[in-house]
Amino acid sequence: MVEQVIRNWGLIAVRGALAIVFGALTLFKPGLTLVMLVAMFGAYAIIDGIIMIVSAIANRRTQPRWGIPVIGGIFGIMAGVLTFAWPGITAMALLAIVASWAILMGIVAITAAIQLRKDISGEWVMVLSGLLALAFGVMLVMNPGPGLLAIVVWVGVYAVVSGALLMALAFRLRKWGHSHGLLS
Repeated sequence: MVEQVIRNWGLIAVRGALAIVFGALTLFKPGLTLVMLVAMFGAYAIIDGIIMIVSAIANRRTQPRWGIPVIGGIFGIMAGVLTFAWPGITAMALLAIVASWAILMGIVAITAAIQLRKDISGEWVMVLSGLLALAFGVMLVMNPGPGLLAIVVWVGVYAVVSGALLMALAFRLRKWGHSHGLLS
C-alpha cells in the first residue's frame, strides 16, 4: 500500500495545489458573488473527487482498502455536481454541502493516515490535514448563522492550509520514496 501512495505523490501534490489556488482566489477576491463561490467550490470538489477515484482505481490491485478514497471521491463529485445542479442555492444549503464534504474528507484523511502509520513516517501531516478538515466542517455546522458569504475568508484559509499540508505530505512521500529506492 505504501508503494502505491508514494508512486502517487504527484496526484497528492496536484490536489494540494488546487486547494491553494481555490483558497487564494477566495481570499484575494472577497467580493466574489455567491454564484461565483458556488462555481469555484463545485469545480474544485469535482476535480478533487476525480483525482481521488483515479488514484484509488489505479492502485486497486495492490491497495487493500482502495474503496475508502473512492467513496471520498464520489462524495466530492456529488458535492460538486449538487452545487452546479442548483446554481441558485442558498448560502445555508451551500454551507451544509461544504460542511458535510469537509467532515467526510477529514474522516477519509485520518483513516488513511492510521492505515499508513506502520509503514511511513510523517503520517502526522495527513492526520493534521484530516483534523483540520473535520474541525472546519464541525465549525460550519455549529455556527451556520453568519451564512457562507460571511465566512468566505475561513473557506479560503482552510483551503490554503489544507492544500499546503497536502503538498507537504506529497513531497515528504516523494523524498521517502527516493530514499528507499521506490522512485527513480
